[in-house]
Amino acid sequence: MLSLTLRGMRARWVTFVGSFVALALGVGLIATTGLALAATFDAPERGTERFGGARVVVQAARELSADTPIGVRTSPLSNPRAVPAALAKRLAKVGATAEDRTFPVSLPGTVAPGGGAGAAPVGHPWAIAAATPYRLSSGRAPSAPDEVVVTTGPGARVRTGDRIEVGTPDGTGPRRVVGTVPAAGFETAVFFTAAEAARIAPRIDRVTVDADPAAVRAALGTGSGMSVLAGDGRRAADPDPDRDKEALVSVNALLGTAAGITAFVSVFVVASTFTFAVAQRRREFGLLRMAGATPGQVRRMVYAEALVIGLFASGAGCALGRWGAPRLAGWMAGQGIAPAWFRIGAQTWTLHVAFWTGLTVALAGVVTASFRAGRTAPTAALREAAVDSGTMPWSRRLVTAAVLLTGLGLLVLALVQDPGDILKRKTYITQPMLLIVAFALLAPVLMRPLTRLLSWLPARLPGAVGMLARENAAAGIRRTAAVAAPVVVTVALACSLLGTTATINEAKAAEARTQLRADFIASAGANGRALPDRFVRAARTIPGVTASASRSTGMTVLEEGTALVRSEARAVDNPKALAAVSHLPVIAGSLEDLDDGGIVVNEEWLTTRVGEQVSVWLGDGRRARLRIAAVLAVGTGSNGVYVTAANAAGAGIDRVDITVTGDADRAAVARRLRAAGAASGVEVTTADQWVAAHYPRSSESTRLGLLMILTIALVYTGIALANTLVMATTDRVRDLAALRLTGATKAQVLRLVTVESVLVVAAGAVLGGAVSALNLLGVWGALGLLGVRSGIAVPWSAIGTVTGAAALLAALAATLPAAFALRTRPIALAGTRE
Repeated sequence: MLSLTLRGMRARWVTFVGSFVALALGVGLIATTGLALAATFDAPERGTERFGGARVVVQAARELSADTPIGVRTSPLSNPRAVPAALAKRLAKVGATAEDRTFPVSLPGTVAPGGGAGAAPVGHPWAIAAATPYRLSSGRAPSAPDEVVVTTGPGARVRTGDRIEVGTPDGTGPRRVVGTVPAAGFETAVFFTAAEAARIAPRIDRVTVDADPAAVRAALGTGSGMSVLAGDGRRAADPDPDRDKEALVSVNALLGTAAGITAFVSVFVVASTFTFAVAQRRREFGLLRMAGATPGQVRRMVYAEALVIGLFASGAGCALGRWGAPRLAGWMAGQGIAPAWFRIGAQTWTLHVAFWTGLTVALAGVVTASFRAGRTAPTAALREAAVDSGTMPWSRRLVTAAVLLTGLGLLVLALVQDPGDILKRKTYITQPMLLIVAFALLAPVLMRPLTRLLSWLPARLPGAVGMLARENAAAGIRRTAAVAAPVVVTVALACSLLGTTATINEAKAAEARTQLRADFIASAGANGRALPDRFVRAARTIPGVTASASRSTGMTVLEEGTALVRSEARAVDNPKALAAVSHLPVIAGSLEDLDDGGIVVNEEWLTTRVGEQVSVWLGDGRRARLRIAAVLAVGTGSNGVYVTAANAAGAGIDRVDITVTGDADRAAVARRLRAAGAASGVEVTTADQWVAAHYPRSSESTRLGLLMILTIALVYTGIALANTLVMATTDRVRDLAALRLTGATKAQVLRLVTVESVLVVAAGAVLGGAVSALNLLGVWGALGLLGVRSGIAVPWSAIGTVTGAAALLAALAATLPAAFALRTRPIALAGTRE
């Protein structure tokens, strides 16, 4: 049996090479993404970065801890408390101290950043520099209020003695550079005198103490709420100490998605290719049966072939993964999707998973086809012409119905139980997969009427090419379905992912527009920045406006006694002003009932009855019981929590919404607002400009990550499409020779092959579009159930590009082997054995 297997593989080497290529590339994709995913499980261990020169650092706790029946649960605090001034004075009696203040600053473009990618400049008092790595590389320390020391990196054009504009929470003004320090790599620092830093930011963020940690703890006593950091524990006082882990969380989610999609695409394409490879050999199996082979022997031969190909192709795929994974990691780090230090580790378990997955898929891909071939009577196999019949047995019909009903049922169930779940990336990426499988299984039934429909007009044009393309596609339905399968998955994935992302982004923008009544908005941006007090005062004193100032904070609640759930919140100064500048989707209660003892929640909270008390932790970790004043609809997930400024945990005002009231002159109000903004370094935008700046754009890393996933999947399916067409065309040399013998020219035969391949791609694109339509309709229905009215964003350009590329690739993959075969005389081709 082994010798027969090897002879068969040598005789049909094109078919087996095609199967080998499909499997090797599939395993290579799984191994590549698997190795990259495994590298995200552990962040590198880093030592103390900022306070390496301090014996002890004292700061307020940065995490909330809660005892639960299943252990201690923690959650980061959005607004950690300051170190009280009285406590700082008490620590000064234990040892030499330095008070650290950190506040946002803005610098001109001539000052090159000294931190990591995206590091926002921050201000500190120079007194704290002794406990940090910063040392003067030129100039001297600041001694006057208008003097600063700046961090300079490569390319900086600022020099000691220059005057630059520096923005602080107190406003923007000229400062003289009296010294520079080299970049430290973890932040871009600007140093002020201790007195000037205290004037700009009175809050003390942390205190360094030159004393024994035990003595510091004794001086603090119990119940102070402060953390005493020494040794490696000083890492907790670094800027964003968990940034490595947080960076890996997003990379892990992205690569997990990529691994899931590539595994699905690989398994889908490999199974389809192996099934088609077996189906091509029906006559060969019939001859073996007539020669006395039993059904079991035929099946064992097919399994042996799949085993040989599976072993060699899976091994080659693992080697390909070992080569590709470091290059994928390097590209992700270079594009900013992953941190610069991201590298592939020494993990090997993913290679084992990829190898055995490939081998299993190779064997599973021939199970059904081999059983069917073994059951075929010898005479029936020999009677089979080029026309495929019985391509959809009842077993396949039942499986197809089960998969289709499961996919549609899960979509309907999500719409009924939790429409918001459909808007989550994990759901809308995996949702189309069952539908793709169902439509691919239905292809033998759908392709014949679909190709006839698509070829209705070409078949009526002068000449026989259109008619022959239609009949060939309809007759060789197994070949047509196998070629269409990669197109189905390509179009369905591209349209579903891009269309769903665009639809959700447009819905978020539409929701934001309907909730805004403000005419103008001034915001401080991210990174914990606050608007200058003088701008806020100026905005409030403009006649004929209602200004609502708010702060970013957070609320944490213990749900079901076991899970700490943190929600973003806005703390407003005046609830009535909030109602005047916004149109929030209140479904119970009233915004105007919000007071210092109240809270506005959304429907996702477990407690949503107006008037009931909820126990929460504020942004600084304090416990509070607040009364529910109003409940908001969930919407697209952007409707957060609202409290008053008394519960803002010391956060600064970072957004002011202004609406023009009565007969006030809008143009005059705009001029005064922009004048106030220019004087304090604040950008004032209209509500439409603000929405356009924040919606519907995805972050650059999200966009690149999505493109990476699609590119990997689309390149593989494109190669699989070409591979399948080469297998199919090579198997049709006798058909092409028959056409030549009936009088067709080489050009006519090549045109026929081209038109037929493009026809099949078009049919596959229609099936893929149907999958995408079902998925997008589900997303649109979920948005409607959530009360968000928005249209469906269909990525027509992406569909056209993917379909056009597939059609071009299919035409080349079909035409080139046909042209190569047609170089032989037709009479010789007609006598070619199968």
